[in-house]
Amino acid sequence: MNSDMDMSPYFARLEELMHGVDKIFQKMSNDYSAEVQCDQGCTDCCYALFDLSLVEALYLNKKFSGLDQDTRNMILIQADKADRKIHKIKKQLIKAHRAGSSETEVLRMAGGEQVQCPLLVQEKCVLYASRPMTCRIYGLPMKVGETSVTCSLSRFEPGIEYPTVDMQRLQDQLLHLSRDLVRGIGSSYADLHMMLVPVSMALLTEYDHNYLGIKIREEHPEPETSKKEGPTREWVLGSKE
Repeated sequence: MNSDMDMSPYFARLEELMHGVDKIFQKMSNDYSAEVQCDQGCTDCCYALFDLSLVEALYLNKKFSGLDQDTRNMILIQADKADRKIHKIKKQLIKAHRAGSSETEVLRMAGGEQVQCPLLVQEKCVLYASRPMTCRIYGLPMKVGETSVTCSLSRFEPGIEYPTVDMQRLQDQLLHLSRDLVRGIGSSYADLHMMLVPVSMALLTEYDHNYLGIKIREEHPEPETSKKEGPTREWVLGSKE
């Protein structure tokens, strides 16, 4: 990522959102300590198949660039392997959907796939403090579409109502932030904020002026500021049906 593109205002807002999600996770862990099984050393979420919003991808790419060269080279090799595997899986899922499988069925199929995150090195995440939103909320009941899902290692029982993270609301917040970022950096790609990529692609991509659709000029427009506040527990949580 080019160092002259100042995305710090948007990254600060993302970190605020992350902080809010962390607070939700901590409260749920305290309130449902028997059900939430997340613990140090557990890597179940590190094999899940999911995509990042644009702002998350740019943020993770920026943090990745701060690692030493040897570590980056090692991770990029793993990222390339993971990305090839993910590409094959997504082609199979698209094929299944076109053959008549419902969106719910496709999501269930995707949930059964496992791809090791390239940032998992010796059973530890090398960018744990900067991990994506899905990694932070994994282990709690989540509403994905019309389906409620949770980590297979958790002990949330079917048929019992629990506070549930509405992933669509969370993704909408990330989409809004990505849109603000695209406008703020002066991208010529109006729909760039809609882009979703896996962690592997976020690490492999060079987010330069050409990729982001930014004309090189002497002065850049001031980034937009947001009046939106960070998430609240009520904003993110719904009820599991």
